[in-house]
Amino acid sequence: MKFDTIIIGGGLSGLISGIYLSQRGQRCVIISSGQSALHFSSGSFDLLNNLPDGTSVQKPLDAISELVKQAPTHPYAKLGETKFKELAQQAEEFFKNAGISTQGNHEENHYRVTPMGTLKPTWLTLKNLLISENEKCLPIQHPGIFNITGFLDFYTRFIADEFLKMGAKCSIHSINFPALENLRKNPTEMRSVNIARVFDKQENIKELARILKAESGNCDSIILPAITGLNREDVVDYLRKEINKPIYLLQTLPPSVPGIHTQQKLRSVFQQNGGVFMLGDNVLCADIKENRISQIYSFNHGDIPFVGQNFILATGSYFSQGLIASTEKIYEPIFDLDVTFTPNRTQWYNSDVFDTQPYQSFGIKTDSTFRCTREGKIFENLYAAGAILEGFNPLKEGCGAGVSILSAMYIAEQILSK
Repeated sequence: MKFDTIIIGGGLSGLISGIYLSQRGQRCVIISSGQSALHFSSGSFDLLNNLPDGTSVQKPLDAISELVKQAPTHPYAKLGETKFKELAQQAEEFFKNAGISTQGNHEENHYRVTPMGTLKPTWLTLKNLLISENEKCLPIQHPGIFNITGFLDFYTRFIADEFLKMGAKCSIHSINFPALENLRKNPTEMRSVNIARVFDKQENIKELARILKAESGNCDSIILPAITGLNREDVVDYLRKEINKPIYLLQTLPPSVPGIHTQQKLRSVFQQNGGVFMLGDNVLCADIKENRISQIYSFNHGDIPFVGQNFILATGSYFSQGLIASTEKIYEPIFDLDVTFTPNRTQWYNSDVFDTQPYQSFGIKTDSTFRCTREGKIFENLYAAGAILEGFNPLKEGCGAGVSILSAMYIAEQILSK
């Protein structure tokens, strides 16, 4: 099987690089072992919320020069200030063209509402999710928070308490929805994805609209958990039209329905542009000649190789086993690439779970164009993108999605420039 570019990993980085390349005429394949971290997404994409020293960032573009000083191996440092700004702008247009509506821009962070009702800075947030431009208040005053009876991954009381601190007095409502009775018999079935499937059906959406209209009373707006349809995107618009009130979604604990929507949309765009998506397969090894990958082999295809001109490693970090930690080292399992980590295992972590954890900054060593290395030698046609990269802490710095998106786009540019 011959391709121009072979992408290992079907998450955010893999899909974006695949779409970028396939839209420009390349024949691409994505080999994905399973569902990606998008299924656990917050519904927002962070660009840069904090510098490595903990300094908060409101305007990411203004902070890049200081970031480069503090973390010279950071993926953003390899991009440079000019390219960082250019790719951030392109990313916003990319999502728009892919049919993914977002709120926000790279000029200044806004605030997303977390599943616990608090505010966190972010770059882009999916349409319909509740956001604020101010970290101390909300754009609503008297919302009604509605939850499905028996749905345990949406904490209305915590949310209402946090909203009250920001001046929004909430009323709490519980919907005993008849179509969910079968799910409710088993608490393990009352999860966001299963509930969302119920609201794919128009008759259930109509009934939900009737209940919300009858019970919302004097509420100036309605807040729902993000469970409004797994395979359709028009549910909130329909509810707004029927009820004639602002309606916002609030993310729940995983799995994430907005994240699944994003995954489905990106995969669809990739395949519409001629991309081949192979789900449920694992890349095992590669043929290497003179620091160049010629072909790779996967579990499902045995001795039938994938032959490509370029390869992108977008397998993620520990969560998806792009990186594996043993008792002695942290390693990359497919190509045995060079990995940055501290030899002393006791220095991988801090005892305070809320403190910065060093292991989160470990990752694949690359040159300035994100080409991978092994034993210090650069592979000519193997690139690494996203969470597997060295030099950044996605949680403490609030830059995980930004690194995944921008590195994927930059690598695609490098491949096309050959």
